[in-house]
Amino acid sequence: MAVYTKLSEKQLVDFFSKYNLGKLLNYKGIEEGIENTNYFIQTEKGKFILTLYEKRVEQKDLPFFIGLMRNLYDEKFPSPEPLINKNGNYISEVNGKKAAVVSFLEGKAKNVLNPNHCYQVGVHTAKLHLITKKLKGKRENKLSINSWRNIYNKVKKDCSKIHPNLIDVVEKNLDLIERKWPTNIPKGIIHADLFPDNIFFKDNKLSGIIDYYFSCNDFYAFEIAICLNALCFEGKNENLSFNVTKAQKFIDGYSSIRKLAEEEKSSLKILCQGAAVRFLLTRVFDFLNLTEGAIVKIKDPVEYLKRLEFHEGVKNYNDYFF
Repeated sequence: MAVYTKLSEKQLVDFFSKYNLGKLLNYKGIEEGIENTNYFIQTEKGKFILTLYEKRVEQKDLPFFIGLMRNLYDEKFPSPEPLINKNGNYISEVNGKKAAVVSFLEGKAKNVLNPNHCYQVGVHTAKLHLITKKLKGKRENKLSINSWRNIYNKVKKDCSKIHPNLIDVVEKNLDLIERKWPTNIPKGIIHADLFPDNIFFKDNKLSGIIDYYFSCNDFYAFEIAICLNALCFEGKNENLSFNVTKAQKFIDGYSSIRKLAEEEKSSLKILCQGAAVRFLLTRVFDFLNLTEGAIVKIKDPVEYLKRLEFHEGVKNYNDYFF
């Protein structure tokens, strides 16, 4: 989440007059994240999140995102509930941007998850995969392996400004990943952005998963690879290390709901490298293309360079667990 489009109180009052949510009482921009503009909203009828869709989000994808959240919420998954306006529509407009309102989820994100948290995330990740098997909607992963070379070419000339080894590490890994990427393992709808700031806990129990705007159809095991990268490393830069206990708890939780096929296990190392390349490159791109005046926290690309170096030393699936 972030704030790229600043709204006045009058604009917000006018906007919420289109909903049956009562009088606007309070609002605040949310600076975490990089994709859309988000405001915390409080009205007479409760707490909500207003999202304005910025340039990265294609309008034709909005029904997929909203429909996914609606279905997850209806299946008792801890997703926000999308809310309709007085005209019965989920999508509205403010300041020339498409926008939506969803329910506010109680709980807080944790910067660092413990092994028990990782187990719960594993359980809910598998539940999401099973629930979405029933859905007919499809969305191509716009940040799949097919996009990484193009992103790299856009940032290559400036990579050395971030880290002297960045070009060598990315090129070596990209070449390998493109040769060994799997083609025939189970796939379906995935969240694709299960980072700690998108996972809420209340009293140490998982209470919410938010930010479905990267969700798409891709390999289920690629989601697992994203989670191992996002949740199971600790420390910073040179002191970064992989916590095998967290990884084991995550996979235990996931496997308690959905068992991995052998071909998924044998592909995990290359998928972990791919997930690290994907987030390294998009972080590099965002670092080099910060929108002037935006209220946003840009994440450090070097953290994913170190993750890549770790994955290079892994031999197979078993090296990630105990």
